Amino acid sequence: MRILTWNINSVRLRINLLGELLSTESPDVVCLQETKTPDEHFPLDAIRDFGYEHVAFHGMKGYNGVAILSKYPLDEIKTYDRCGKSDCRHISARFQPDANKAPITVHNLYIPAGGYEPDPVLNDKFQHKLDFVAELTEWFPANQNASDSIIALGDMNIAPLEQDVWSHKQMLNVVSHTPIELELFDKFFNSMNWVDAMRHFIPAEEKLFSWWSYRAKDWTKANRGRRLDHVWVTKPLEDSLKACSVLREARSWDRPSDHVPVIIDFAS
Repeated sequence: MRILTWNINSVRLRINLLGELLSTESPDVVCLQETKTPDEHFPLDAIRDFGYEHVAFHGMKGYNGVAILSKYPLDEIKTYDRCGKSDCRHISARFQPDANKAPITVHNLYIPAGGYEPDPVLNDKFQHKLDFVAELTEWFPANQNASDSIIALGDMNIAPLEQDVWSHKQMLNVVSHTPIELELFDKFFNSMNWVDAMRHFIPAEEKLFSWWSYRAKDWTKANRGRRLDHVWVTKPLEDSLKACSVLREARSWDRPSDHVPVIIDFAS
């Protein structure tokens, strides 16, 4: 099984890029964030033409939005409001790639970016981000069983490790790598005894990025990246982890997203 996550930054704008990606990489399950379209305009027919008959999506005009595309039938599709907001940041579904094994539940997450000022008093967007992570930390163990096969992935907008940012020292006062975010994120990670599927293959001592700002004139030369995209699995899936790919080349596509796709392969 191959699962892919990508903050596409508008599914309609980048539908052709998505089609090329799916044709080239052939993932079985795809999770998209920041689809930026209300459900009535979601490009369902195009995605089914790409070979993904089973699709779940939850979107709004111009902002946010999450979707799950699958070659396997989906059931128990659920959407969630977080922090009292209906802002289309969390969708889940269950699928079963192997009839002889337990089904897998995937949670596709788009955690708020949090604005630019890392002060919850001055910046309500930052407070919303902190509240969102804290709510997930309590919600998962209360509503999901860590002994089940569960994947939580998506654009989590936090780079937790020193080598997940281009400069740990210079990023400590920048939203996505501040101490308060890292502390909350660590609690979220430990809440279900998650396994970091990307770092399962790429040591924590190595730089690992999935996002590069549009503001850099030459993003490859500056290489001021951050790992904002994550794939976590519960312990029952750890032994089936097979490979990780971060498609860095996607950042150089024509009219790219500022995030690149992340792929995790699982053994059958």
